[in-house]
Amino acid sequence: MAEPVPDVASLAFAEPASRARWLNSRLPAGSLYSDAKRAVHPDSRASWRLSPDAFWLPPEVGAFLEQLGEDILSLYRATNALYLASARGTQPRWVSEYYDLGRPESLVDYGRLNRTRRALPGVLRPDLFLTDDGFVATELDSVPGGIGFGASMGRLYAEMGINPVGGPDGMVDGFLAMVASAAGRDDPTVAIVVSEESGDYWDEMAWLAGACRARGASVHAVRPDAITFTEEAILVPVGGSPGPRDETSVDPAATRVTAHVIYRFFELYDIKNVPKWELMLYAAKKQKVVITPPIKSYLEEKLTFALVHHPALERFWTGELTAARFDRIRQVIPQTWILDPRPVPPHATVPGLSVGGMPLQSWHQLKSLGQKDRRLVVKPSGFDALAWGSRGVRIGHDLPEAEWSGAIDAALAAFPSTRHVLQRFHAAKRATVPWYDFDRREVAQMVGRARLTPYYFVVGDGVRLGGAIATVVPIDKKLIHGMVDAVMVPCAIRAT
Repeated sequence: MAEPVPDVASLAFAEPASRARWLNSRLPAGSLYSDAKRAVHPDSRASWRLSPDAFWLPPEVGAFLEQLGEDILSLYRATNALYLASARGTQPRWVSEYYDLGRPESLVDYGRLNRTRRALPGVLRPDLFLTDDGFVATELDSVPGGIGFGASMGRLYAEMGINPVGGPDGMVDGFLAMVASAAGRDDPTVAIVVSEESGDYWDEMAWLAGACRARGASVHAVRPDAITFTEEAILVPVGGSPGPRDETSVDPAATRVTAHVIYRFFELYDIKNVPKWELMLYAAKKQKVVITPPIKSYLEEKLTFALVHHPALERFWTGELTAARFDRIRQVIPQTWILDPRPVPPHATVPGLSVGGMPLQSWHQLKSLGQKDRRLVVKPSGFDALAWGSRGVRIGHDLPEAEWSGAIDAALAAFPSTRHVLQRFHAAKRATVPWYDFDRREVAQMVGRARLTPYYFVVGDGVRLGGAIATVVPIDKKLIHGMVDAVMVPCAIRAT
């Protein structure tokens, strides 16, 4: 028998189970989340555990998130400057060499174009863990999923009387302001280009485009082969195209409009598998369209974390960021090292890292660490299919000795094509969240660990915090990411 669903007018006073059932009734039949769309329960429309309440943050965390957005934008701006200065030879050459090794020459050239030298990604999303020592950013993502998901969920929770971080339409407002800023004009026509590799996110990006059109904006989610070209413009079908997994194609007679902005929702490592990518880049080079995030693979690498902590670059960072901002950034970014297989000179050591109380002079020394001392993480830096979504993450103390040794060897061997980084492991603090158990038809409590993902939209010289999502996984999970057992919910600030 179907369970009763309360009227929206009574939601603020409804008991938690009724609120969860109302949320479920309002979710689309196709999940907006990308984790293979696995069902939690036959009665659930979500591929995650629904919570009847927001993830509440104290006011001081809200203030921290606002400040963090400006700090992260400044870090991207400084990283961009560091790379270009390194390429010119006015900063150490090894910086740009780390970023460019194994990258296609065409992408390196696009990343150095004078006309786009100041261009930065339009959406910035850190992955934040709250630890005993404060917040730690395990990753910075400039091609993040979750915009449409967060926007749609924020609206639903707002209907229940909860004001999410950024406001009920903060994500949509932020996205529209960002693309207008990137285009340098009001009301640009925007093509959200979703590749086959990123096809799991199609539903949410199509939702985002539809939400923008409902506001009167010309935003269309398209797969790459739906784009057409002339000498003067890139054209996209009005209303978008069928998704990457859909075998149907766009009607050739469909009405098309000139795109001013391409929002690139695909990773650069996959660009050669994206239909018409050369034409898109050609049009951008001829200034027929703006592509954001820009074609700058060096801004999509985790090895930047290692450079932030590199003592030889400290003077550069403090000069670009100011000492106070640089100090705040280093508090949030964990110690990180680039796994470089080249021999360390006999008189040199790896800064800030020791094994058994002895300075590290070879990465192979890491293999001798006991399990308790392996609170370290190995992950690909970028430009690799395993460099996103926790796919390539290897946690030292969670691996048998042979697998840990193999992870070090594999990372060092991959250096010419994919740099890997070593990071200190930081455990997130415990958090307790409510979720709706469809079997018992009641709200249960889950003790887990939380990751916060705030979304910042770059507008002019500043950023706008559009929203924030909390992902809470059961306490026994080492990696925190979207999964069938996770609670995923918008964040909100609790008034004092």
